Amino acid sequence: MRSAVLLLSLLLTAAPFGLLGEETRQVSLKVISDWLDPSQNLLHIQAVGATSTLHYVWSSLGPPAVLLVATNTPSSTLNVNWSLLISSEPDGGIMVLPKESIQFSSALVFTRLFEFDSTNTSDAAAKPPGKSYPPYSLADFSWDNITDSLDPATLSATFRGHPIHDPIGAFASGSLAFRVQAFSRSGRPAQPPRLLHTADTCQLEVDLVGASPRGNHSLFGLEVATLGHGPDCPSVQEQHSIDDEYAPAVFQLDQLLWGSLPSGFMQWRPVAFSQKQGGRESAMPCQASPLYPTLAYLLPQSPIVRAFFGSQNNFCAFNLTFGASTGPGYWDKHYLSWSMLLGVGTPPVDALSSLVLGIVAVVLGAPALMLLAGGVFLLLGHKRYSEYQPIN
Repeated sequence: MRSAVLLLSLLLTAAPFGLLGEETRQVSLKVISDWLDPSQNLLHIQAVGATSTLHYVWSSLGPPAVLLVATNTPSSTLNVNWSLLISSEPDGGIMVLPKESIQFSSALVFTRLFEFDSTNTSDAAAKPPGKSYPPYSLADFSWDNITDSLDPATLSATFRGHPIHDPIGAFASGSLAFRVQAFSRSGRPAQPPRLLHTADTCQLEVDLVGASPRGNHSLFGLEVATLGHGPDCPSVQEQHSIDDEYAPAVFQLDQLLWGSLPSGFMQWRPVAFSQKQGGRESAMPCQASPLYPTLAYLLPQSPIVRAFFGSQNNFCAFNLTFGASTGPGYWDKHYLSWSMLLGVGTPPVDALSSLVLGIVAVVLGAPALMLLAGGVFLLLGHKRYSEYQPIN
């Protein structure tokens, strides 16, 4: 009985989230444009707390990328020198001031879109998962002006693009979109995988829509690069749960963690969707490769990463592959959607739903009730026997 109570208390316990104890933040989202060329712009998300500020700087200059910067003051500011940023030597083009207030900084760069033809692939775990086509470099995409999609009401904006050179017209009626959303409070989106967010985080939804695949059963993948802190790459952890209330049939949560706290994290469920109304019937597996060190010159270069961190950096990369040769796939509706959460501090942790807790309580409580009922029965039965008076 004592072990059952202990297990219930552990199941009810959820890890705290947030950075440096912050509970509320003032979150804003705005576009910072080059006044000489308004088509050149950055998306700045700023989350100000009582004692700290989080900065997320998203950009489609070069490949899509984001800077994560956390400071220990509510008055830190982002400074952009456009003449430096768009030059061939952008070092120093982006700064967060005061520099001594920076507690953590890193970046993510989305470098390439992969495509594989899995028609003749029977092994779902094969790497690569089929015939590989030449990848699309996201540095060679043309992106719509972010100002056109800015929505202050939902704290969201979308980078939507297509290849500049598209000789076969694969993207004639299609696009690749990066939808960024910030949050003023804790909660969950309406659509799966419904990752738990806080005001310390922002969400990225990647959508591939309407592009013509080069194979009959094409699988798509995404290369993601990040800065390594020191000689080692960030770590990736898997968390498992018995609760799939928010993402049906998905019992795993993956996290990329940069070093020790306060630190940054990238969090996602290993699932993508082949239809806009994501559900169990359109869920596809999302497989992540291990992180591997790589050299900066082997990757499409991001001006904002170079502008903030300089040219001497250690990079690590990993690949995400969406779908399998069997089951739902991009070929169903020419649609692919995948979401992830980006934040600073301790990652949000799902608490078990009331339904699962009720089931656990019943499962753990039933044996105790049976033992109690059995004891009462034996006690009452023994009492009746002891009061029996023999005839003789």
